[in-house]
Amino acid sequence: MKIWKDTLPFHPTHPLTTEYFTEATILFDIETTGLSPAHTHVYLIGCATRNHNAIQITQFFAETPKEEPKILEAFSSMLSHYGISITYNGLGFDIPYLNHRYAHHCLLGNLDNMKHLDLFRELSKYKNLLKLPDFKQKTLERFLGLQRDDPYSGKELIELYSQSLAPSAPTAHTEGSSATDDPIPSLKQHNYEDVLAMASLLSALSYQKLFTGNFQICSVEQNAYQDFEGKDAQELIFSLETDYPLPQRISYGSDGIYLTGQGRQIKLSVRIIQAELLHFYPNYKDYYYLPAEGKAIHKSVASYVDKDYRTAAKASNCYAKKNGCFLPQYQELSTPCFQRAYRGKELYFELEGSFLDSPDSQKKYALHLLQHIL
Repeated sequence: MKIWKDTLPFHPTHPLTTEYFTEATILFDIETTGLSPAHTHVYLIGCATRNHNAIQITQFFAETPKEEPKILEAFSSMLSHYGISITYNGLGFDIPYLNHRYAHHCLLGNLDNMKHLDLFRELSKYKNLLKLPDFKQKTLERFLGLQRDDPYSGKELIELYSQSLAPSAPTAHTEGSSATDDPIPSLKQHNYEDVLAMASLLSALSYQKLFTGNFQICSVEQNAYQDFEGKDAQELIFSLETDYPLPQRISYGSDGIYLTGQGRQIKLSVRIIQAELLHFYPNYKDYYYLPAEGKAIHKSVASYVDKDYRTAAKASNCYAKKNGCFLPQYQELSTPCFQRAYRGKELYFELEGSFLDSPDSQKKYALHLLQHIL
């Protein structure tokens, strides 16, 4: 077994890196000879930890498959000093894989005694928002502007590791290497950069923070514009300030909602609907419908209406009409709730002074829009 250690300065460029990567946290990544823990083994485990203003990178390398138990024990011993792990797809792969290998060798692992933050699981729901083709770690790194020297994929590393087991034998050519290259430095570098990059990937959690309400409303204003058909339209624009700066600019639109953000400044707009909409009363048996007026009134106030001009209301016509400006809502967030037609899927509430004067209602609605975008 080989143990590689390296120390480098900790210079965080984002507040979330400091907040999550503490001295109680360990970042780790594993390299394996395949996806199935029943038929393959782990040959390299890389870890990053903090010691004040320094990052310690520790890597445990099995020079042969027989050394797998040794690196598992060394890693377990290291884990005992930490309470939180940070991984990229660790809950989906690394942790269940390691637990299987610990059980295979009848060894005690410490992974079940820890809290786990899986960056892939936390962030993958934002793939479309960030306009990424996939959510591999390297793809997210490129989006964030992170640079790495390692050219290999995990699949290519398996071949390199096989070469390391028989260094005197002829080796197959892998792109970026020659038959005479020592494959071990490449294995080490890939794992090293995976672990080190995870600290910087923590900045991407700022997108999650935005979409879970970590922002303040700075202003709300109505704006007149012309839509793509040249028709007059209006929108409501929220100016937000995030608690955590976005590491890269975002721009995204869906269902009449448009979001742009850079740093701490966010613009969120939603189209205002100007129309006559219907509010349906739930207890239709307590109402009469007035066909001439196209509305329902409560039985308690309908005694003055001639019986020839009223009928018992049905669920489909038990409504009141309202002409005005409305905002869309995707569940019954604000009441009274309006629809275009009976059982209409689109829901609205009226844009009026009580909403425009309520910062709490504005933030609740802005968060509602953000969550709908996802």
